[in-house]
Amino acid sequence: MSYTEPALPKLHGLMAEFNNESSLIAAARQSYAKGYRRMDAYSPFPVEGLSDALGLSKSEMPLLVLIGGIIGAISGYTLQVWASVWSYPMNIGGRPLNSWPSFVPVTFELTILVAALTAVFGMLGLNGFPMPYHPVFNVPSFEQASQTAFFLCIEAQDPLFKEAETRAFLESLKPAGVFDVEP
Repeated sequence: MSYTEPALPKLHGLMAEFNNESSLIAAARQSYAKGYRRMDAYSPFPVEGLSDALGLSKSEMPLLVLIGGIIGAISGYTLQVWASVWSYPMNIGGRPLNSWPSFVPVTFELTILVAALTAVFGMLGLNGFPMPYHPVFNVPSFEQASQTAFFLCIEAQDPLFKEAETRAFLESLKPAGVFDVEP
């Protein structure tokens, strides 16, 4: 039995270049309304309303940070109870061994620490970093994405993606150009 290499996909997607942010937002809204969901936009500066136009307004970050904060609080409190009540019980000044008011500062600090670390690593994980290579870097004019140009990329993994139809749709949005994004 011979081994054959799996065929690589022909395209990562199609990318349209726009001259200003209002054209990019309008194109993203029209693409989302048409049914495309696997798409991304690139711009030289943050564009207000672009994430809503792409349908990305929901984020898992608040829930992750909340869970991290709760884990930090429980860990901080449990560590102090373990140390003061179970492992090294000392009756100092007649106070109870489990004196929760004295545990508040460390509990608060661990809540903030673990929530912040969860935010940093959650952001890296949800954004897919580190990513030293991405197929959009193969488009020659993409270097302008950090300077003056705005791009909308519809990925080939989208269920509605058909190369000819998607190209015609992107060209109907009147971009400066439509480019193949090769893997």
